[in-house]
Amino acid sequence: MRQEMEEALRGNNADYLDLRIEKRNTSHVVYRGKEMEDIGRAGSQGGSVRALVKGGWGFVSFDDLSRLRDKVKLAIAQARMAGNEKSQIATLPPAVHLFDGDGGAGYRAVPLARKKALVEEYNQLLWSVPRIQTSNIGYGDVYKRVVFANSEGSYIEQERTDFVLRLAAIARDGADVQQAHLSVGSLGNFNAVTGLHRQVKEMAERAVQLLSAPKVTGGEFPVVLDPVLGGVFTHEAFGHLSESDFVYENDAVREIMVLGKKFGQPHLNIVDGAAVPGLRGSYKYDDEGVPATKSYLIRDGILVGRLHSRETAAKMGESPTGNARALDYHFPPIVRMTNTFIEPGKVSFQDMVGEIKEGIYARNWYGGTTSMEMFTFSAGEAYMIRNGKIAEMVRPVVLTGNVFTTLGLIDAIGNDLDMNQGGGCGKGAQSPLPVSNGSPHIRISRCLVGGR
Repeated sequence: MRQEMEEALRGNNADYLDLRIEKRNTSHVVYRGKEMEDIGRAGSQGGSVRALVKGGWGFVSFDDLSRLRDKVKLAIAQARMAGNEKSQIATLPPAVHLFDGDGGAGYRAVPLARKKALVEEYNQLLWSVPRIQTSNIGYGDVYKRVVFANSEGSYIEQERTDFVLRLAAIARDGADVQQAHLSVGSLGNFNAVTGLHRQVKEMAERAVQLLSAPKVTGGEFPVVLDPVLGGVFTHEAFGHLSESDFVYENDAVREIMVLGKKFGQPHLNIVDGAAVPGLRGSYKYDDEGVPATKSYLIRDGILVGRLHSRETAAKMGESPTGNARALDYHFPPIVRMTNTFIEPGKVSFQDMVGEIKEGIYARNWYGGTTSMEMFTFSAGEAYMIRNGKIAEMVRPVVLTGNVFTTLGLIDAIGNDLDMNQGGGCGKGAQSPLPVSNGSPHIRISRCLVGGR
């Protein structure tokens, strides 16, 4: 395959070319309510080629791996029609990395019947809890091997195995409906989705408990976020604003996201990086052949970096960060997050809560939206904080605010960093891309909380 790819890229009249070939195997199990809705395995292979000519990109994806040179020529023809300026792409030395994995041995070691049995066990646990109205469980995995080559001489072979499990339990009392969620995932370790029986049952019981939980009277409160909700806040409200294609193309965002600007107190450090090992957003090289990095976005409260592809790095005069990612061979790589998190501080959870007379402890997440720098997130569960202690459970609350104001109001950062690996990120019709996000417990001195 290497020889065929390199021959297809050789001797063409383009400013830059790259070619990706991908083979993948997947399986899934889906339960809706008490019944299994879908189960299956699938395999596929295909590839894509990108061409850059006079600043214009051409992109061709294909399932037939023959006649690669014809696909390259087609991508070049597309790029010529789109290009009318000087091409800009960051200069990198060629990289060669040969396949060094186990060929997906861990993925193949788990039969589909075992996966089905596990999901069925969890579903039976959900339905063992009285007043559960319905449930949803989705299990999925993928093993893929990707080979990359470009016109600069890079040739990279990589593989990954990804497991993910998402569950929801919905309880009902008349017209009152409440739900609880659990999401877990792993880069290559099936055991991460096993042995969750206690957590699954507690999740279902929590959905029922919410039916009798009181609502919070809305207003401004000091709020403590758990690592899951803190990680989601970091990813959704701030991380997407750090993706440099968004910054470069949006004048309003570019005026806000000025390097060197203060966005938080000196204890605030926010990182993104695929070079952090063992997480669902981890890899050695991105889909442009750029080595993975660990990039500080905020350091000591100051905006110091953003996430780049080779093109955005060149256009903005900065260094590539290895954040160009494609969901699969049907899509071109675009700037995406990998593992995004707030670094731990020194404050214990007890001390963080102990200084609050009346506030909210918000955990997990239920949903949310962002619009530029404004955010609205629904917590999956919430508790009152009274006189320095966690008190009664309340109905899930909605947190609203300006991300940059809120970053500045983070007045305590815990020493208990935890990473949420059950999520997936969507952007540009490419979803769900495996990512992880996390945070220690963090305290926001005041936040607008919506309730009753």
